[in-house]
Formats: sequence, structure tokens, C-alpha cells
Amino acid sequence: MPRGRYSLHDPHDHTPLGEEHFQCAPGPSGWRYVSQVTTPSGDHRGSVDLALDELGRPLRLELHAGGWQVRGAALDGVTWVRTDPTGTHATEGNVRAHAFTGTSPAFLIATTRLLRLTPSASATRVRLVTFTEPVLAPRTVDQSWALVKREAHATDNAPLTVDEYQVTALDTGERHTVHIAGDVVLAAPGIELEDLQSPPSVFTA
Repeated sequence: MPRGRYSLHDPHDHTPLGEEHFQCAPGPSGWRYVSQVTTPSGDHRGSVDLALDELGRPLRLELHAGGWQVRGAALDGVTWVRTDPTGTHATEGNVRAHAFTGTSPAFLIATTRLLRLTPSASATRVRLVTFTEPVLAPRTVDQSWALVKREAHATDNAPLTVDEYQVTALDTGERHTVHIAGDVVLAAPGIELEDLQSPPSVFTA
């Protein structure tokens, strides 16, 4: 069960946004990721709880940020309920999308589990619902994902397989690179892996 810490920063001006302390693991139904997010000063800022089924679809999502809460799942596309900080108003949303995304590294892993890309495959288009912080406002985005290369790196234990993905935002054409090993993001825009206490999990399929 990998445990560790990511540092988060603005991908454009590199302003520190805080840290995400996480643990994740494959399970009988798929994969689960839980984390606590802190501000640069160390105060609690939010949390992420994401569970996927064996096909990479979101069984359950629970996000907290700025007093707001989102609960969601794959249902007729993706469906969610967003609750305001007072807890008195809840709004439901539904979009014909494949899955969720957001600032957490968990969503990058989730997208790769959903797409199951191979290095020889062409780029795949995916529609996702992202929740923008700090108020978790929903927004639908279209992306293109391609697995550019897969390399094995020698370690003190078993070889570590690292996948390099190219992700394109289809509304702007902006491209960026994501490096993933198993269920851990090694590097991505706005995300740096700072500490890892156990090796990444290896997915069998």
C-alpha cells in the first residue's frame, strides 16, 4: 500500500498550493485512494476519497475543499451532488462523461486505469468532469491521452516500470507530460512526488 506526499503548485506560475498526504492500494473491487490536503502553512485544506471498479470507473468520489463537498459516482455517465459550506443547499449534476478529474494526482491514475493505453495505440479522447477549487464548481473538459513510452528502471528491489503520457486539452490545444509508475504519479504539471514510503502497486491488468 503506497503512502507518501505530493507537493502541489500552480502549473503556470509555480505558486505553492500545499501538500497532499496520500495512501492508495488495489483492492477486490478495483483501486482506492485517500488523502488529506494541506495549505503551504500546514493547515487542513481538504480531502479526497476515490474508489474505482476493476474497469477504472468511479464507484465513489468524495471531495472536500473550502467547506464545500462533492459526492459522485459513475451513473448514466457521471452523477454528483455538491453541497455548500452551510449544508443547507445541495445541487445535483449529471454529464455524459467517462469519469471525474481535478487537481489531485488520484485523477491522473484513475484516467490511466480507465483508458488502459498501450505504447503502440493512437491517442484516445476522453470526456471528464473536473471540480475547480476552492468551491468545487463542476466543469466538463475534453482531453486526449497517449502513452508515449514505457520504460523499466532498475531499483534496489524489482525493476520499476514508468509510463510517460502526453495529455492534450482539446479546448486549448495545450499539451503536457505525465509520468506514472503503477499507482503513483512521479511528475506532472503542478505535482511533484516528495516522499514515498513503499513501492507503487503493480496492476495485473
